[in-house]
Amino acid sequence: MIVVRVELHSAITHKVTEIARMRIRNAGGTAEIASYSVECLRGRSREQLDRGECQRSGTVVSYPRLRIHVWHLVARALIAMAYAGGREKAQEPDLFGEQEPE
Repeated sequence: MIVVRVELHSAITHKVTEIARMRIRNAGGTAEIASYSVECLRGRSREQLDRGECQRSGTVVSYPRLRIHVWHLVARALIAMAYAGGREKAQEPDLFGEQEPE
């Protein structure tokens, strides 16, 4: 499982606060192409996030796990959970590392 944490590092107090968390779980596939179940947890603090309550979920299918960087998987997970708006969705080829025709 991949866990993506978003932390706020205060420049004033130097306090570190976890404000979001995503889980990405392998849902099958091959060594080259995989599918993942993804979920973001409800809460804006470590204590709330540790409860493990799912806020949104989705599925990423046919991800080329060895060909592109894991950040592309995170981007696809966010799109699968409808966090991306119209502008971000319009840029999918860029997010997925594919070339747009010129």
